[in-house]
Amino acid sequence: MNVVDIDQNNAQQYLIDESFNRPVVVDFWADWCAPCKQLMPLLEKLADEYAGAFLLAKINADEQQGMSQQLGVRSLPTVMVFKDGQPVDGFSGAQPETAVREMLQKYLPSPWDAKMVEAMDLLDQGDTSGAIALLRTAWEESDKLVDVTLAYAGALVESNRLDEAEEVLNEVRLVDRDALHEQLMAQIELKREAGKSPEIEALESELASDESNHSVRVKLAVQLTTGAHYRDSLEHLLVVLRADRDWNNGEAKRLYLDTIASIGKGDPLAAEYQRKLFSILY
Repeated sequence: MNVVDIDQNNAQQYLIDESFNRPVVVDFWADWCAPCKQLMPLLEKLADEYAGAFLLAKINADEQQGMSQQLGVRSLPTVMVFKDGQPVDGFSGAQPETAVREMLQKYLPSPWDAKMVEAMDLLDQGDTSGAIALLRTAWEESDKLVDVTLAYAGALVESNRLDEAEEVLNEVRLVDRDALHEQLMAQIELKREAGKSPEIEALESELASDESNHSVRVKLAVQLTTGAHYRDSLEHLLVVLRADRDWNNGEAKRLYLDTIASIGKGDPLAAEYQRKLFSILY
């Protein structure tokens, strides 16, 4: 439950008892109050966004005058934050979303924190593509906070997506570049120096001598996917598909779709290459 209407029958349960489990944001409102009607949808939106991290308790001040007086409400709308049975924060009057979020962040985990935890669990389970998709979302939601940036870049490095990892790390301001940032950049350089497998190098050399050899190009794409060089793999497969959309009874298309699936369909890289395939097919 994210939102509840409060009356005398449930006030103890939701204002006091529940505030020992999670913060309770209490909104005093009335039908005649225009600013209340501006504020309430915002509070309801945030309650949904935080998905139960806090309870929004709505109190109609006209119907619950005794409760309003007891809690010292003098104007509407009035918002209070209850924690451990006591009001600990609040404001009066309609407030912009930034101000409301600022207040909530003092008492709540950020919406992206849960995604970070889940992503770390996925990494432990070996699901790097799933972790990367979650970390990308957390990175964007957090407005590219440094700790989220480093976690996201670390997962990209682990997945051998070095160019993307470097781009993400370059987003960090110089003043915020710490030892972990330096360590990740060093890992990128080491992985690049390690180079590609002998199989990949041999196929690249063979393809260089005959760039029209689709069979070699597809074999190279498979090896690149195996080494997590997804962008390079997909680019080679695109060359084949642009020349022959049904090459080898659809093998190139099947491998292309398999590569996108291995990246993870919610991933921006996967989305980019889905669009490129769509432009070829349609």
